[in-house]
Amino acid sequence: MDAGARTEPTFRESVDLMFNHAVALMDLPPGLEDKIRVCNSTYTVRFGVKLRGSIHTFTGYRSVHSEHMEPVKGGIRFALGVNQDEVEALAALMTYKCALVETPFGGSKGGLCIDPREYDADEMERITRRFAYELAKRDLINPSQNVPAPDMGTGEREMAWIADQYARMNTTDINARACVTGKPPHAGGIKGRVEATGRGVQYALQEFFRHPEDVAESGLTGTLDGKRLIVQGLGNVGYHAAKFLSEEDGCKVIGIIERDGALVSDAGLDVEGVYAWIGKHGGVKGYADATYVENGASVLENECDILIPAALEGVINLGNAADIKAPLIIEAANGPVTAGADEILRQKGTVIIPDMYANAGGVTVSYFEWVKNLSHIRFGRMQRRQEENRHLLIVRELERLDEHLGDNWSMTSNFKEKYLRGADELELVRSGLDDTMREAYQAMHAMWRSRDDVKDLRTAAYLVAIERVAKSYTAKGL
Repeated sequence: MDAGARTEPTFRESVDLMFNHAVALMDLPPGLEDKIRVCNSTYTVRFGVKLRGSIHTFTGYRSVHSEHMEPVKGGIRFALGVNQDEVEALAALMTYKCALVETPFGGSKGGLCIDPREYDADEMERITRRFAYELAKRDLINPSQNVPAPDMGTGEREMAWIADQYARMNTTDINARACVTGKPPHAGGIKGRVEATGRGVQYALQEFFRHPEDVAESGLTGTLDGKRLIVQGLGNVGYHAAKFLSEEDGCKVIGIIERDGALVSDAGLDVEGVYAWIGKHGGVKGYADATYVENGASVLENECDILIPAALEGVINLGNAADIKAPLIIEAANGPVTAGADEILRQKGTVIIPDMYANAGGVTVSYFEWVKNLSHIRFGRMQRRQEENRHLLIVRELERLDEHLGDNWSMTSNFKEKYLRGADELELVRSGLDDTMREAYQAMHAMWRSRDDVKDLRTAAYLVAIERVAKSYTAKGL
């Protein structure tokens, strides 16, 4: 049957199909496969908020996929397309994602059917606080049970409102700030959280290119330097991924796809300039230093080295998978490649770095923020100056040696300044994220390379994650 005649699976069906593909290669105890697959619970709430002289009713969801570890973790998205199936599929992905990167959480997800652009800030605050109230009074927001985070359509502002609403409802909870992550730094957040998912995409690609045999599998060679990127979606994740990869790794962004079209330039696009333009004009149309393509989705099929879908699920599907030319795809969004497209791309030899790993930077740094909130102290506060003082002992010895040897030897001009500076919170967060992304990739790589029946990184990621979830349930006596 050709691709055009096949039925496109839904997002939830794609997640289930990929799960089934992985567990078929495992030997799980009877019943445990179903226990891991099913979503434990989903709460649907419908609430009214009086706006502009009338009552507006909103529908929201909070789904808990797995409680093999608690609290459960997962973002809250604000979008018109939010529905129960999508939220449950995303909650399942969160379970596997947390297991893969070894953050001690179960999987959860939430969503509110709303277009945030239709409401001003005061209205959004009232809506968000009411949604938070409905969830918190049922312990679906709780530092020890269920900890939301930002997702599509939400950010630091909404997380601060949710945290404050929870604190108002739980005035004696000393750990109230840990009820949600992704807050602004001045409201209990952590430095590096906003950029975390995009930074994680960068670290994921860096680790991939440390494995020459994996790079060769894609048909690419060398390092990240000079690689041509196409980024679909220049929101928070796509922007930071493109920015870091172009500024720090020497990549060239030759295409940016947005909702109103796409920009292409063989010479490379100015990521900061395009991002600023979108912020001011709401889209890419009219940007001067590039060629505008009205049918933005067609640019997914342009030649490039690395394709980064960083916005919506299902953008690479049965309709365009056969025409995707990128030898390497890294899924910065959740579920951007459908199960049907995944099969077509694997048969073509395309290497896909899967979403449950590639975009795990957000939940990893959320974990750091949660730990910071529970410990009630910022990272680096206790040890930073002690670290500098220990380094100072070495520098003084080197300075004494410098004086003794004279012109025969001298320290590099900025060595003292760089070596003496102790790590601050941002540097510690980046270090922890880098370590997490390296360790998780190496676990996938080992699974991929050690078994003949594991043909791709996505299957390897599912196997590693499901195995860890299974061990947690087994330890509980299930």
